Amino acid sequence: MRADARKNYSHVLAVARDVVTEHGAEASMRDIARRADVGLATLLRHFPTREALFEALLRTNLDALTQKAIELETSNPPGDALVSWFREGVAFVDSYSGVVALMASAHADPNSALYAPCTAVRSAGARLLLRAQAEGTARADMDADDLFALMSALGWLVGQPGFAPRGEHLFHIITSAILTNRPGNDNKKVT
Repeated sequence: MRADARKNYSHVLAVARDVVTEHGAEASMRDIARRADVGLATLLRHFPTREALFEALLRTNLDALTQKAIELETSNPPGDALVSWFREGVAFVDSYSGVVALMASAHADPNSALYAPCTAVRSAGARLLLRAQAEGTARADMDADDLFALMSALGWLVGQPGFAPRGEHLFHIITSAILTNRPGNDNKKVT
């Protein structure tokens, strides 16, 4: 890619990130082009589909989430690593309105531009979960799909104005349900 084309690509991507942060996954491609001060044809040359645009926007975040799991896997106790990574994942889901639906459909579609980075993130989270399960600090009856469902649900929920103030409380409840035999967890049965 020529230097001017790379600069133009980076500019369009930065504007797209702002527009998507404001308007979510339903952001208009025309609005992105207009705000980037480029023609729609230029935008479509760089990103021929909405999914291609989201792949470019989300790849950095998904790659960072995968890398974070790798770092935590070697530097933190298993339960702490899982909770720390789960927090990062919830924040990521919350950062882009509508990202949950995109990732859920990409997860099941090998032809999706988002399939590879979503699979990498899922695998990284699965390793953290398996490590915590092996240590006995995570529920044995969970799998990576359960972990991602909870992460996605919580990320979406804390993005809703009525639940945002309760985000930390809800995070604690969910992570207490994921982890067992951990200080501070009240895993007592209610009768």
